[in-house]
Amino acid sequence: MKIVYYLVLAVWYLLSLLPFWVHYLLSDLLYLILYRMIGYRKKVVRQNLATSFPEKSEAELRKIERGFYHFFGDYIAESVKLMTISQKNLRKRMVFKGIEHVNEVLGSGQSITLYMGHYCNWEFVTSLQLWLIPGAQCGQIYHPIENESFDRLFLRLRQRQGSVSIPMQETLRRLLKFRSEKRVNLIGFLSDQKPHWVNIHHWVDFLHHDTPVLTGTERIVNKLDNAAFYLDMHRVRRGYYVGEFKLITRNSKEMKEFELTDTYFSMLEASIRRAPEYWLWSHNRWARTREEFNKRFEVVNGKVIAKDHPDNC
Repeated sequence: MKIVYYLVLAVWYLLSLLPFWVHYLLSDLLYLILYRMIGYRKKVVRQNLATSFPEKSEAELRKIERGFYHFFGDYIAESVKLMTISQKNLRKRMVFKGIEHVNEVLGSGQSITLYMGHYCNWEFVTSLQLWLIPGAQCGQIYHPIENESFDRLFLRLRQRQGSVSIPMQETLRRLLKFRSEKRVNLIGFLSDQKPHWVNIHHWVDFLHHDTPVLTGTERIVNKLDNAAFYLDMHRVRRGYYVGEFKLITRNSKEMKEFELTDTYFSMLEASIRRAPEYWLWSHNRWARTREEFNKRFEVVNGKVIAKDHPDNC
């Protein structure tokens, strides 16, 4: 496995040294391969777009579809470039608007939970550590990749600018450790992922779908008394992004149960509707339905229990 890791690392590193214009030529080639030749997850993308935007014409949907595949190629190319990009270049290409408000909150001693989506290039957001006040720790929650070599590569990529990557299963333990050490922090959560059946506790109306959502981020905010921000991403042009911080609350305990989660999905939907091609449409987001959930599971004392078989989980 070590040989595979170092071989892939060497190839990735050498590719990352190429100038951006070469990366975008490769991205254009990747678009032709993934979209025109292979049709990578095209059925999923097409179904997601059609059901999310029933008001749009076939021509409008196809335009968004092509835009998504063009952007997906750029996302891959830009992520490769992150391996060697300089801090100066990265700060120019990933700008954070409203960072002064974030640093004001951190400076007061309150940590921050940052709600994000798989929108624009979320890998560029790992550069946020370069923008925070001294002593503040930036990080992101991630789901480890099954392939050990690629998991190590993405950890290297995401932690290159000083942020930390926290495995999802270690989230609460690591954040409680930060608090016990009095280390003020800002941790990003990609909260638009599909929850496992046993983690479904809430549904929202999201892009014309009855959508099961993750609520663990909200529980983290409440338990740690964190401030909650949403990062509204904008793509200025190819390779250039602005992330605008929008405060949701500094006292989540004043909000009703799931109100924080509902607010996040409302804000994310507004971002997606503004420029839908930049969301990850290839993800089979709506594979789990309320009808199937009600057939297979029940909620007992706040826990989701399989009605018949443990395998239902």
